[in-house]
Amino acid sequence: MPGLAPYALPAVVFAPAPGEPTVHQGSVGGPLLWPVEEAWPYCDVPDEKSGSGTPATAMLAVAQVYRRDAPGDWWPEGKDVFQLLWCPNVHWDPPAPHADVSPVAEIRWRNSADVTHIRASPPLPVRQEDPDYGYTPVRCTLTPVTLVDFPYPQALPDGELIESVEEYVEATGEGSDVITRVAGIKFGGWPTWHLTDPDEVPCLTCSAPCRLLFTVASDQTTGITVGRWGDFRVFACPAGEGHGYIFDQH
Repeated sequence: MPGLAPYALPAVVFAPAPGEPTVHQGSVGGPLLWPVEEAWPYCDVPDEKSGSGTPATAMLAVAQVYRRDAPGDWWPEGKDVFQLLWCPNVHWDPPAPHADVSPVAEIRWRNSADVTHIRASPPLPVRQEDPDYGYTPVRCTLTPVTLVDFPYPQALPDGELIESVEEYVEATGEGSDVITRVAGIKFGGWPTWHLTDPDEVPCLTCSAPCRLLFTVASDQTTGITVGRWGDFRVFACPAGEGHGYIFDQH
């Protein structure tokens, strides 16, 4: 379907497997390449278990990805490590840019060559949801799979093209869509839409449409469950890191 060509976006999806990754590998729930001199992030946003957010609780490592495993234009210049952490508690009404009824998250970009003294072990949270709730990842290694991703068919402007995509999905996916907005632990690509129709995510600084940066999908292997078996998504403004990120759960 040549009509889909303008909508193709590069993506890297990571296949998780339970294991013992090192700080020098991509991982879910694994140890992070974290400088010993840098303070570990804590969350003091009110949550389901503490309406005051006190005492502040340590965040958990969710994902670490090295640039060598996911090359693309989503990397800031001079950085080769991406790290996502979140507070393992439900936050009902957190401040922007965080999502309602979701973990509060933080991102770090690093140059691995700058990290010469590595923190041996992070602090543990003083409170968190039960481990089987879905915010405490199982430690996993990650195998990258490079692919070309396409948008949700209903987001396309051409009715005939939408019909063609749906027919192709039906013919190749046995009724499930494995062609467009591929879910998983993913860099780049198109966002999934489980609960609403596709919509733009505007930057909170300049209102420009943000692009999908990173996705963490609910998955039995990683033990992560977000929303109604949905996805935790990170959107970034095209203007760059200075405009911050928007965290969304869908």
